[in-house]
Amino acid sequence: MSIIVQKYGGSSVADAAQIKQVAGRIAAARDKGHRVVVVVSAMGDTTDELIKLAYQVAEHHDGRELDVLLSTGETVSSTLLAMALKNLGYAAISLSGAQAGIRTDTAFSGARIKAIDSKRLVTELEKGNIVIVAGFQGITEEMDITTLGRGGSDTTAVALAASLGAEMCKIYTDVAGVYTADPRLVPEAHPIAEISYEEMLELSTFGARVLHNRAVELGELYDIPILVAASAGGGPGTLIHGGVSMEVRNKVRGIAHDVHVAKVTIVGVPDRPGIAAAVFQPLAEAGVSVDNIVQNASIDNITDLTFTIAKGDLARAMAVVEPIAGQIGARQYLSDTNVGKISIIGTGMLNAPGYAAKMFSALSDKGINIQLITTSEIRITCIIDEAKVKEAATVLHRAFELESGE
Repeated sequence: MSIIVQKYGGSSVADAAQIKQVAGRIAAARDKGHRVVVVVSAMGDTTDELIKLAYQVAEHHDGRELDVLLSTGETVSSTLLAMALKNLGYAAISLSGAQAGIRTDTAFSGARIKAIDSKRLVTELEKGNIVIVAGFQGITEEMDITTLGRGGSDTTAVALAASLGAEMCKIYTDVAGVYTADPRLVPEAHPIAEISYEEMLELSTFGARVLHNRAVELGELYDIPILVAASAGGGPGTLIHGGVSMEVRNKVRGIAHDVHVAKVTIVGVPDRPGIAAAVFQPLAEAGVSVDNIVQNASIDNITDLTFTIAKGDLARAMAVVEPIAGQIGARQYLSDTNVGKISIIGTGMLNAPGYAAKMFSALSDKGINIQLITTSEIRITCIIDEAKVKEAATVLHRAFELESGE
């Protein structure tokens, strides 16, 4: 009997009626002869409400206590779902991340999974139980509860699928799959039938919020096919896997955008060995993830260094940059929160000319100025004015004829 892992996001279990609907979908999978493990997020906006409550109680709090608090959201939804399944006559049991054997490091609010001891999961499946696991959480060697950060339940689901040798991991959400662009920005965007791990990883990393990039990385590492589909049905969804046929890999597959971006520029930096390390090592130690990095051509051994980070990390980053700028002899440092990222992604760009020129021309024709450019083998990203991101997404979607379908 094959094992499948299903994951339901917060919008899919937002209230009692939706939990009952999800229970029916899970029961249908069990009736088809599958052994089923389900990962759930907290109901609706529970996590945001818990964070707000924490700040109402105390302006400052440590990561450990916050993680204990936030983990309760997933515990509530997992137990309610188990109850709903039992009410339908199915054997079910809810497990916390710790009970499911998810072991993590000690990075509170952003922990990484170190290992999964799946003995309890296997035992419960052998008993005939549908196993409901609270997503987004794990436990350290010291038995402290941790949370996995944004998209943590996606990561939980794929990690469990890998540890159990599952046939597939199905991520159910409030959208019909992975779209060619964000349909809120580009109405003619449509779901993609299938996409490679590489392309999905770039889409997730550069703005597509439908699936977390850590989940995609795990899927690729352990070759776990991931299906992203709507929890309410209404379409086949998007299959993410490693065997996408060559016929659908001949063009740009999607447009990603991100407006949660800040740009930092250190002006007048001496161009000598060790300067980049002096800037980026302290940022890494402060937990600030740096994205695009551009260094201007040196003139008289002086250059400018520009990089982008998440907008929410700006205050922390500037606290690090301020003393460093003085230490390295920079003239000044600047920040800008009115920027956004727009990216085109697709293996069709690999070793094929013309994609960059077409992207730049399409943006230029609409008067959209490009501030920075970075690339990978299958991605081109431009940093532009935040106010132009919506227009840029629409223009590029049309320029690469993504509205025409696969």
